[in-house]
Amino acid sequence: MRSAPTILHLDMDAFYAAAEQAAKPSLRGKPVVVGGIGTRGVVATASYEARRFGVHSAMPVAQARRLCPNAAYLMPRFALYRSVSEQVMELLGRLSPLVEPLSLDEAFVDLEAGGVADDSASARRAGELLRADIRAVTGLTGSVGLAGSKMLAKIASEQAKPDGLVLIEPGSERELLGPMPARILPGVGPATGEHLRRAGMTTVADLAEAGEDELVRLLGKAYGVSLYRMAVGHDERPVVAERDAKSVSVEDTFEVDLHDRVRVRNEVVRLSDRCVQRLRAAGRSGRTVVLKVRRYDFSTLTRSETLRGPTDDPTVVREAAGRLLESVDTTGGVRLLGVGVTGLADFTQEDLFAQAAGERAAVEAEAAGAVESGGGGEAVVPVVPVPEPPLERRWLAGQDVRHAEYGAGWVQGSGVGRVTVRFEEPTSPPGRVRTFKVDDPDLVPSDPLPLVGVRVDGDGGGG
Repeated sequence: MRSAPTILHLDMDAFYAAAEQAAKPSLRGKPVVVGGIGTRGVVATASYEARRFGVHSAMPVAQARRLCPNAAYLMPRFALYRSVSEQVMELLGRLSPLVEPLSLDEAFVDLEAGGVADDSASARRAGELLRADIRAVTGLTGSVGLAGSKMLAKIASEQAKPDGLVLIEPGSERELLGPMPARILPGVGPATGEHLRRAGMTTVADLAEAGEDELVRLLGKAYGVSLYRMAVGHDERPVVAERDAKSVSVEDTFEVDLHDRVRVRNEVVRLSDRCVQRLRAAGRSGRTVVLKVRRYDFSTLTRSETLRGPTDDPTVVREAAGRLLESVDTTGGVRLLGVGVTGLADFTQEDLFAQAAGERAAVEAEAAGAVESGGGGEAVVPVVPVPEPPLERRWLAGQDVRHAEYGAGWVQGSGVGRVTVRFEEPTSPPGRVRTFKVDDPDLVPSDPLPLVGVRVDGDGGGG
């Protein structure tokens, strides 16, 4: 434990929802829910206006709609969130070389390592300046916790929400933690919390009074010792600048179970490509491809294949995932599909896979040459590819679009061959709504507009 509150924890306020409110003037001050927008979707983030109705993260969207039917339900726009996150992380990097990101909207910072704080006054000053800089650069708000340990800094940022700063003075840990519920401590989830409750321990003070031996008896040596130390306010974990990812994966839950084997295969191909995009964005490659299939009865199957070496080749990942799919029975229907890559590395075995691809190409070329030569005088019939009929364009709620006449806007909803768009930008007043045919050639998808310079009213919106 440090003698000064020089560990900072930043948690952006209802991050995804706040970014959507900042980008869409007509939604400011109104309930916004970001997540899967289908009947089986899950809430990723709810704005504070939606939380007043009982909506919260990880809640099924169907339940959220019953609690708050008038909220705006939007698909996530991770390109926007990553862009804002990069701006925030850059500001944190100016404070210290030791920044430990936990997610797009949350991080620890060691202020002492950056030389910007060595006591309570300087730590508070650094935290307030950070909050002001975040608002100026992104238009969003973040809550800051300051303490002598990571555990307490995170607890402090929760107390600071929304848009606040709480500093826990070293020496006051046990007094502060005592009346709090045991679930406030890291690692105490619903099952452990219930186990402790049956043993008569519901608060952090109860855990401290029970003593280390009793917690070891209840929970085992490793966790019992750790939980007792946290209960008395001890947390010696350092801020770690780099948290090495062990895997990269993507998955989708479908509104209606997939029964068509061709559709399932196409979804696996699409997920493979998305996985490789994330892999390349992280500058990594992977050796093991993993396929996850959740069937109609909620049974979940996982299959994996280890390659000869690390790769970030989409063709290789697609083919491996396709082979894994062949070993899974999907006749009853598929509820969820996922593709991941593990065994990450900072290099690829391009020579091995290029050689394999070259061998395949040579065989194909040789076969093609035999056909063209006539193969002993037989007539050669050219194969004319039959183009597939165009798919109906799909517009998702919250999606960025641009119209040739009306400019930038976002999709409010679509159905029955129509799409409704509200035309507005982050710096404009609330815009007008217009409806078009889904295949209107003047309406096209677009990239998110930057939020810089946006004036945000109210509490903001993620954590």
